[in-house]
Amino acid sequence: MSTRYPFTAVVGMDDLRLALLLNAVSPAVGGVLVRGEKGTAKSTAVRALAELLPAVPVVAGCRFSCDPASPDPGCPDGPHEAGPGAERPARMVELPVGASEDRLVGSLDIEKALAEGVKAFEPGLLADAHRGILYVDEVNLLHDHLIDLLLDAAAMGFSNVEREGVSVRHAARFLLVGTMNPEEGELRPQLLDRFGLTVEVAASRDPEQRVEVVRRRLAFEDDPAAFAARWADEEAALRGRIIAARALLPQVTLGDAVLLQIAATCAAFEVDGMRADIVMARTATALAAWAGRTEVTSEDVRQAALLALPHRRRRSPFDAPGLDEDKLDETLEQFKGEDPDPDPEPEPDGPDDGGPGDGGPGDGGPGGGGPDGGGIPPQGDGPAPEDVPAPEEAPVPEPAPQRAGAGERAAVKAAEPFRTKVLSVPGLGEGAAGRRSRARTEHGRTTGSTRPRGALTKLHLAATVQAAAPHQKARGRTGRGLVVRRDDLRQATREGREGNLVLFAVDASGSMAARQRMSAVKGAVLSLLLDAYQRRDKVGLVTFRGRDAEVALPPTSSVDAAAARLEQLPTGGRTPLSAGLLKAHDVLRVERLRDPSRRPLLVVVTDGRATGGRAAGDPVALAARAARLHAAEGTASVVVDCETSPVRLGLAGRLALELGGTAVTLDELRADAIAGLVRDVQAGQAGHAAQATRRAA
Repeated sequence: MSTRYPFTAVVGMDDLRLALLLNAVSPAVGGVLVRGEKGTAKSTAVRALAELLPAVPVVAGCRFSCDPASPDPGCPDGPHEAGPGAERPARMVELPVGASEDRLVGSLDIEKALAEGVKAFEPGLLADAHRGILYVDEVNLLHDHLIDLLLDAAAMGFSNVEREGVSVRHAARFLLVGTMNPEEGELRPQLLDRFGLTVEVAASRDPEQRVEVVRRRLAFEDDPAAFAARWADEEAALRGRIIAARALLPQVTLGDAVLLQIAATCAAFEVDGMRADIVMARTATALAAWAGRTEVTSEDVRQAALLALPHRRRRSPFDAPGLDEDKLDETLEQFKGEDPDPDPEPEPDGPDDGGPGDGGPGDGGPGGGGPDGGGIPPQGDGPAPEDVPAPEEAPVPEPAPQRAGAGERAAVKAAEPFRTKVLSVPGLGEGAAGRRSRARTEHGRTTGSTRPRGALTKLHLAATVQAAAPHQKARGRTGRGLVVRRDDLRQATREGREGNLVLFAVDASGSMAARQRMSAVKGAVLSLLLDAYQRRDKVGLVTFRGRDAEVALPPTSSVDAAAARLEQLPTGGRTPLSAGLLKAHDVLRVERLRDPSRRPLLVVVTDGRATGGRAAGDPVALAARAARLHAAEGTASVVVDCETSPVRLGLAGRLALELGGTAVTLDELRADAIAGLVRDVQAGQAGHAAQATRRAA
């Protein structure tokens, strides 16, 4: 077994360590979502936590880790008799991003279930993680239906596995921890809300602390066993403190004044629903137990708010998670009652007692004082709390400031986004699960059946029975059961929705440079980006102005990164429309090689003018030729017509015909302004085919 990096040897990361330890004390807090840039020890800290959890008593031979003191009466391996049982270390189970539904929840032997009525169940990762930790690295890249199953099990404490009327249920209570890099895309707000706490992490900018990180990591890699032995006493002390806090937790009380502060804080920050109030109450209680107190204080409420509320305040993917601490302090002061008197014994959160932080309960650190204080040893000076990056400084890749040169104008603010009509790719795809275009998917309405290729995942019962029925006499059937062979099984084919690659080609030339006009254009693109976020698309951004085009953002799942690039976009110069279309063609060509199943949708935002570029020749003819390249490859496209002059030239409409797509104005893009835009996209492609036929004739 490989040696894990010790939890107490992690340098800095006070909020992260505190959030993990609070969940270890009280799993009812609801787990932790760790957001941060790559290389910030997110995974290292999570994996190290498993070594601190106390051993778990289990029923010997039970695959579902039943507690011998109170066995689950519905356990598939039961019934169990109460007894002493055995002990095993707490598990940390990792859920791979590419895992299947059967791997997560378990699978049934369909052949035995049909032929013999036997529930031959193979447990999945949810069963393995029961009474331990379930860790999802890059949780934002996990398929939505897997996240739904995962969070439902975490909320209910059990998992249901159902296959065509055969049902198995087992306990699944675990500490859920997810890590993610916001550059690679965000979680939906509904899913963010299901994580109890969230923590933003970033690499320290303090040279001394960075040196200590490197020194410890190199020492660990040189001799993991010796390095772990050096921290064994601190690990044992912290493990003992977790056990003591768990024992104290049932005795902690929430006074009415504290509950009022929690409710007032959630109301002041306008969080949706009541889950935030409950999570704050549980977190504040865990903080008190961690500090060795039986009463919750206002400082506990403040710390709980900083961990439980930031991710619940986002209203769109363009909102940075965060909390106004001045407003928080004002709310707590306004509804402050009398804090309970401290216990007569010495405070465990003083500088020598190993409280929640190196300097007291308000600094967000998970411990201090070394083994004598029962907490985490000091981690160097580190940044003061006021030096820690604010939540709004989350690692969204910011473009370098672009200065407006000759013929350019500085970037303008985008207009308010609005709800757009659905743009979709015609036909039936097989791409990643999403919410935009029709596709063959694992989830959706059943449209037919086929022979399974590999493991059977979705049984088509009627087709299976129909395939097996003619052979019953030849197979010697005598009883009531149906004699089913492997060749009889049929896989259900289903139709749902897929996510697409939405590539924006945005004209930033001088003809678009009027401030009011460019503001409206940016608002429209932001609206489409928001729509892409909701439909689980990848997005990319190509801009063209002056004499050339550039890829402002390669295809990514992070729509807020695209929004940041768009916000900083200056305008001015000539209109190299052909260069923009050719650059978009190059981007799509590369993406087809990387991800051939994800179909693209090209959105060209322009007034249709073409006035120059590096290539010699008529700019309009060059643009038309570049557009026909996209049409020849069947790329679905939409031209957002930004022309605003009283006398319309119709250049964007002509470009749409060359692309084989459709043209819509900025006003028509609004959801309440047009009907049937999807039909227009399809009709545009049909019109292009007819046009090509006429040209050939």
